[in-house]
Amino acid sequence: MGKAAPPHCLRRDRAMPDRLVDPPSGTIFNVHDVSEARAAVSALLRSTGYTVVEMGTGAEALTRVAEELPDLVILDVKLPDMDGFEVCAQLRRGPSARPVKVLHTSSASFTTAKKVQSLDAGADGYLAEPFEEQELLATVRSLLRLKRAEEELRRRALQLRDADERKNEFLAMLAHELRNPLAAITVAVPILREGVQPSAVQSLAVVERQARHLARLVDDLLDVARVTRGTIALQRKVVDLGVILESAVRTVRSTASEARQQELRLALPETPVWVEGDEARLEQLFVNLLHNASKYTPSGGHIACELSLSPEAAEEASMARIVVRDDGVGMTPKTLSRLFSVFSQGDVPLARSQGGLGVGLALARALVELHEGTIGAKSEGLGLGSEFEVKLPRVAPAAAEPAPPPARESVAPPAQGRRIVVVDDNSDLQELLAMSIESWGHQVECASHGVEGLELIERSRPDVAVVDIGLPGIDGYEIARRVRADATMKDTTLVALTGYGSREQQAEALAAGFDAVLVKPVEAQELRQILAGGSHFRRAV
Repeated sequence: MGKAAPPHCLRRDRAMPDRLVDPPSGTIFNVHDVSEARAAVSALLRSTGYTVVEMGTGAEALTRVAEELPDLVILDVKLPDMDGFEVCAQLRRGPSARPVKVLHTSSASFTTAKKVQSLDAGADGYLAEPFEEQELLATVRSLLRLKRAEEELRRRALQLRDADERKNEFLAMLAHELRNPLAAITVAVPILREGVQPSAVQSLAVVERQARHLARLVDDLLDVARVTRGTIALQRKVVDLGVILESAVRTVRSTASEARQQELRLALPETPVWVEGDEARLEQLFVNLLHNASKYTPSGGHIACELSLSPEAAEEASMARIVVRDDGVGMTPKTLSRLFSVFSQGDVPLARSQGGLGVGLALARALVELHEGTIGAKSEGLGLGSEFEVKLPRVAPAAAEPAPPPARESVAPPAQGRRIVVVDDNSDLQELLAMSIESWGHQVECASHGVEGLELIERSRPDVAVVDIGLPGIDGYEIARRVRADATMKDTTLVALTGYGSREQQAEALAAGFDAVLVKPVEAQELRQILAGGSHFRRAV
């Protein structure tokens, strides 16, 4: 007589494989309400090398899985308290248990409908009893291989996320550090221009233009880091898109196109085109597109910026259409396919005369998408120019905000000089700021350390204190809070200097007690107006 068949669910295989690809390892929960069937499966798995824990109800399985997180649950569909479909569905609702693999088994016929129900509940596989021993072992090995592969993918995803976060932190710190030498250069240029020999005027203009260009690249670096972290917040209001484009064209015409003798033409409709968005960010978007066109257009080339309405202009929900077109170097299909990716550039020659960071267009796309718009590009090929098209949702003219009151006239420096304190640990910038402020007729005292700066402010009681945020000892925020806590210095104007410049950091500076926030590199005229205005500028920025 032959051997009796294993009880209920297992059939003995005639041949066993000599070698396994994956050495058996892992913890398996075996959930079945029939003790003989459960014991047979457990014995097979243990003999193969797995750690097996047995249980007979769905409730016990849910509790134990949440506590111990096995690698695999072999789960019978028919259980005394709840069916295996419901057990599986509840397991999948618990975030910590989602990586656990589930193998459904059933002594009843596993119809197509039951298989669909099993997979929809979250199972990773199913077997109908009785099943061959090797069929069970092969299925277990397959599911555990899948689990290990998913764990490796999750591990790599965490590594990539961590690396991306470190990259963003590096970009932000790099941009901040670059602002300090930029600030010194920007302050030095106006000083050098006074009394300079005529032969040096052109050189100073080049220094100033390149410093502005570098400042724009630094701003792009910071903003790309903010975009990838999702920390850019828009200050929305209804604005005239034509006014924004006029400002963007003026900026690019003065810093790029004139230096390269390019013709930059702007075409606007006769009536205003209203959109809802962040005025500063929209201008940044179009400055980036126009700078990009200028960069890839040779001297003497032509750039056009045209604002029009999409064909459905009669509808209130129609789109504003902005096209930036140039007759520059053009693009290949390969370049077009990756044009808006971060750090991607066109086919740049080794000389890199048309180089850059490769972040401007990625930032432009992000800003367009934040405004619920679309952006696209096309080119007929190399040497045939490029065209960028932006579409933004329009709003009805009735929704437009009234025009802001006229800007306050600049305050001329008073005849009597003011008492100014400068606190900055960058010695070059500190010295140049002091020279500039003295040339405007004011008295200046300086400090390089946070504690030293606070003591100087408390001792000299200046009219204005210009304070860097990042200082050794105590930072600029703490200096502002302590000055504001002293009622005898309520009329002292506090001006913050920062190399970061995000809206969140500017808001933090104002909340600490600063009256104005200047982002490095500092514009000399802007600082001069603030110093002349005194407490008149309190909370104005």
